[in-house]
Amino acid sequence: MNIRPLHDRVVIRRMEEERKSAGGIVLPDSATEKPILGEVLAVGPGKMLDNGDVRKLQVKVGDKVLFGKYAGTEVKLGLSDKEVLVMREDDLMGVVED
Repeated sequence: MNIRPLHDRVVIRRMEEERKSAGGIVLPDSATEKPILGEVLAVGPGKMLDNGDVRKLQVKVGDKVLFGKYAGTEVKLGLSDKEVLVMREDDLMGVVED
């Protein structure tokens, strides 16, 4: 199943966080926080402005982005239980550039 976001929304997959501490201790899932780094899977056409124009989004598919810990809505896709986040572009804090 695919999601095509509307307006200024983006679909993001959380990136896996390291499961080891700096000292080499393996951390259980309950001790780790949700990652705030993700990859953009899909973007909407843009934000509708007051004058009727559409402003294109500043992120594109494949970008790595930072977002708030509790931003967006978690959605499960299909039978695979693959979880993604759907959020507005305004909820993104920045694009990570390598």
